[in-house]
Amino acid sequence: MSASGKHRNSKPAQRPAAGAPVQPALALYEQVKSFITHKIQDGSWPAGHRLPSESELVAQFGVARMTVNRALRELMEQGRIVRVAGVGSFVAEDKPQSTLLQIANIASEIRARGHDYRCKFLVAERIAASPDVAVWLDLRPGESVFHTVCLHLENNLPVQLEDRHVNPRVVPAFLDQDFSAMSPSEYLVRNVPFDQIEHVVDAVLPTAEQAERLDMPANDPCLLLTRRTWTRTTPVTMVRCLHPASRYRLGSRFRADGNPSFG
Repeated sequence: MSASGKHRNSKPAQRPAAGAPVQPALALYEQVKSFITHKIQDGSWPAGHRLPSESELVAQFGVARMTVNRALRELMEQGRIVRVAGVGSFVAEDKPQSTLLQIANIASEIRARGHDYRCKFLVAERIAASPDVAVWLDLRPGESVFHTVCLHLENNLPVQLEDRHVNPRVVPAFLDQDFSAMSPSEYLVRNVPFDQIEHVVDAVLPTAEQAERLDMPANDPCLLLTRRTWTRTTPVTMVRCLHPASRYRLGSRFRADGNPSFG
């Protein structure tokens, strides 16, 4: 075949319009998700806004109902929307987020959002260290340890149950403090210099007692943040902070050099 014949039978290559970014094609359900996510992120659809119905999205995108259903299901699992049977889908309220790269002051975080903060102190005692607490704080099992439990509330809704153990060797005057004026965490940060922090996050179910204190169903999941701090290689405190997953989230933003990014 001649060169001219080849040119007559071949189709010209399709090129993107000048200046248009070249993007990989999205799966159909991802296109629906991307459309909804963009509307939420740019503020067009605020929290509580009712989304178009499945039938409307099917007609808008020309896709199958199962495609739309998958997009909505994944957005619900990601916490972007809530679905009410027989009513429709709505933009979810943003969950407050606490940092993992520093010791956060939950009272300051809540007040910075313009919300009311309150703390209920439930326990303040000296007890014998259980085997697990002894390991965490480098003590002997049965050795004396300080123990506090408090409930943090945002707009009168419980958002964190704090269960803390403190090493008496490092902070002997811990229980002498007035924690109605300053939380245990704030007191320790201000008065005990620390040089190491460890954070571990787990997804757990609350005990019946924890669920009652957090005013939540016992079969709903929680985020458990376990934190330890050290001063000169000696453990100072071990605290377990339990958050209802439907009301709170944990996360961080940091620079490539590993330092936290604020602002």
